[in-house]
Amino acid sequence: MITIDAQGIHIGILYFRFYGMIIMFGAVMAAWLAQRMLRRMGKDPEMVWDGFFWVIIFGIIGARIYHVLTPSKYSGITTEYYLHNPLQILKMWDGGLGMPGAIIGGAIGIYIFARRRKISFAMLLDAAAPGVALAQAIGRWGNFVNQELYGQPTDVPWCIKIDPAHRLPGYGEFGCFHPLFLYESIWNLLNMFFLLWLFRRYRKNLINGDLFLVYMITYPIGRFLLEYLRLDYVQIAGINFNQALMLVVAILVSAFLIIRHRRKPKTT
Repeated sequence: MITIDAQGIHIGILYFRFYGMIIMFGAVMAAWLAQRMLRRMGKDPEMVWDGFFWVIIFGIIGARIYHVLTPSKYSGITTEYYLHNPLQILKMWDGGLGMPGAIIGGAIGIYIFARRRKISFAMLLDAAAPGVALAQAIGRWGNFVNQELYGQPTDVPWCIKIDPAHRLPGYGEFGCFHPLFLYESIWNLLNMFFLLWLFRRYRKNLINGDLFLVYMITYPIGRFLLEYLRLDYVQIAGINFNQALMLVVAILVSAFLIIRHRRKPKTT
């Protein structure tokens, strides 16, 4: 017997959540785009599926660890709680996934695969960068299904209505909020197109790893700006931790990118 509710699909004793299906669809589309990138680079595009397992596994592990270490201030759950109740860490459907951790974990997965196959790690990162942005653009719609990742209350025409059960403490009287998930989805989609354009337009001037470094600048900039609208941010020592982290990453990576190109030997 098949039944469908707001969160997923019941097929007998099995339950497939829309959130998980959307995330997996985004991952598959990222792999598809990475294939196209590798083909343009003159590399074997089929290697993407060989490394897919490593990226997914380490990406999920990294995303979950990041969430455990930086829980939302409204979640009512602390890192200490997870440490005292380790089985709760496995319940990803009750908690969440942190995108910075997913990026770090996915990069580790790519590194392991690159070492096993004796392939350039930086080249694989470049091939993956536009696909990562695409996966993020798709994955944010999982937040829409879960009625999460919304911003400040607003009355703009494109606001999103949130059911009372999903409203954060202190915002029960508000019904309409900024669709923060949509803003980030659009930013990531634009980021994907920008990275693809950059690769096609300046491919001869790029050093292996440059495209991923640019991604590590553009994504944090967007995330930094959107954090101003976020309600359920991670607060550490009185500051928005994710926002501060994004700013530091964008500045450091920008400096590194400039320095590496200044040191690049000039061709004549």
